[in-house]
Amino acid sequence: MLKFYEARDSLEARQLIDALSAHRIEATVLGEYLSGAAGELSALNFPWVWLINNDDLPIAQSVLDGFLAARGALPKPGPWVCPGCGAQVDAGFEICWQCGADRK
Repeated sequence: MLKFYEARDSLEARQLIDALSAHRIEATVLGEYLSGAAGELSALNFPWVWLINNDDLPIAQSVLDGFLAARGALPKPGPWVCPGCGAQVDAGFEICWQCGADRK
């Protein structure tokens, strides 16, 4: 399973799930009900869309780009696979943690 996209709300997450499903990509939403939890959790918790199969990432990224473009939003960069060593790298990083190669 791969953490893929942080949605603004449950509606956006579910719409993206539907778009991915139309391309036969299995995904799920986690964390959509955390904002209602009491206690020490922050009130600002956003749902995450997770891909079930990591191999779906390239197609899922193009679906996400189209989804966000249709909504008039700029695409957020997602996780990526290092072209040098094949390691999975989180979205916030531009350099591979394993071999130091740049994101391309």
